[in-house]
Formats: sequence, C-alpha cells, structure tokens
Amino acid sequence: MDAFITSTITVAIAEIGDKTQLLALLLAARFKNKTAIISGILLATLLNHFAAAWLGQWLITWLDPQIGSYLIAASFFAMAIWVLVPDKMDDDTPGFYRFGAFAATFVLFFMAEMGDKTQIATVILSARYESLTWVVIGTTLGMLIANVPVVIAGHFSAEKLPLTLIHRGCALLFALLGVATLIY
Repeated sequence: MDAFITSTITVAIAEIGDKTQLLALLLAARFKNKTAIISGILLATLLNHFAAAWLGQWLITWLDPQIGSYLIAASFFAMAIWVLVPDKMDDDTPGFYRFGAFAATFVLFFMAEMGDKTQIATVILSARYESLTWVVIGTTLGMLIANVPVVIAGHFSAEKLPLTLIHRGCALLFALLGVATLIY
C-alpha cells in the first residue's frame, strides 16, 4: 500500500504546473467533450506509466541491491532538483486536433509524458517499491487528480496556484523519499 499512496501523492503534486497539466488546459479550451479528454488522459497515462514502471522493475533486477538503493536515492534527489525547474508548453499540437478530442488527447499526452518528470518518477518509484501494479495505479491516479479538475474547469489556470511553493514542496517530498531509501 505504501507504493500506491506514495506514487499517487508524488505524481499528483509533481504534475501541478507540469507541461501535461498545461496541455490538459489547452485541450479543455479546444474541445467541449470533457469525457473524451479525460479518457484520453487515462489511457495515455496507463500505457505510458506501465512502460515506465516495467522499465523500473527491469532495471532493478540487473543491479546489486545496495547499488540499486544508492541509485534510486540519487534519482530521487535529482528529481527534487528537477521539479524546481518550471515547464513550458510547446505549441506544436494543432495538427492533432483534427483527430478529435479523444485521439488528440491520447497521442499528445502520451508524447508529452515521454521523458517527463512524472514518467521518470514512475520508473524510480517502481524500482523503489518493486510493485508495478500499485505504482502504475498510483501514478495514474495522481495524474488524474491533477488533470481532471483542469479539464472540467477549462477556464481554471495554473497561474492562479502558488506554483513556486508547490514545486518546493514536491522537491522536499522527493528529497525525503531519497533519504528514506537510504535509511530503509
């Protein structure tokens, strides 16, 4: 259950102000079908985070447990620094709009998550907890917790949130996960 709770909280917080959250806002402004957007986010996240969690599971099997623990802790510390760098949305998306709300959301979210903070966090969390299922469920729920309200309230803007404070809190959470990994 630790894997699920930690994955959910970590990704929900890390996603605030992230480029995929900005993408959710852009898609909500573009399309009226909120259910299709949310469904696209769900499916893209499940597939992307399953692949990331599988990679984390695979990588950890090849490492000595002590070295793996140090690498996971170092990765959490690196994520703590990375989340302090704000994301910007690249607007190269209009070509996908012609496919409709679901397909555009699925493709754009899947691509936006490639190498994103939350995808890398999923790899690290899966390696740390060695629980692919609970990490994928938790990280996917975290993405939905952060993005569904943005889709539903399409006029809601991430700029209204105290992003600096949120990013610092997320950095602290990753740093604490790094320390916990070294201790346990």
